[in-house]
Amino acid sequence: MARFIGTARYLVAQSVVIVLWVAYNIIAPQSVRFDNFPFIFLTLVLSLQAAYAAPLILLAQNRQDDRDRANLAQDREQTIRNREDTEYLARELAAMRITIGELATRDFLRSELRGLLAELEGPDGDRAKDRDRERRRRRGGERSLRPP
Repeated sequence: MARFIGTARYLVAQSVVIVLWVAYNIIAPQSVRFDNFPFIFLTLVLSLQAAYAAPLILLAQNRQDDRDRANLAQDREQTIRNREDTEYLARELAAMRITIGELATRDFLRSELRGLLAELEGPDGDRAKDRDRERRRRRGGERSLRPP
C-alpha cells in the first residue's frame, strides 16, 4: 500500500477524484449534492486517508532501513573476504617471487657447464673437440643421405 501511495499514478488518480468531487458538488443541482461548498466531507476523507497513509509510509521506510542495514552488513562481510583473499594472494605471490629468485638462471647454468666441460677436457681438450666435430660432421652427413 505504501508503495502504491507514493506513485505518480496514485497522485494523478487522487487529483482526478478530488477535481470530480469538487466539480460535481458545484455543478450538480442542490438536491443531489452530497458535500456543499466548504467541502467538509472531502476534508474528512482526505484527513482519514492521510492518517492511514503516514504510518504506512513510515512503516515502509523502517522496512527499507532494515533491508539497507542487512545489505550493508553483507557488503562489509564481502569486503572483508575480498581483503583476506587479496592478502592471501599477495603472500603467495611473494613466496613465488622468493622461490623464483632462488632458481638457477640459464646464464648461471651455462657458466657452470662450461667450467665442468673445461675440467673434463683438461690437457686432452683439443682431442675431445676434434672428436665432437667429427661426430657432428658424420651426423650431418648421415642426415643428408637419408631420404626426406
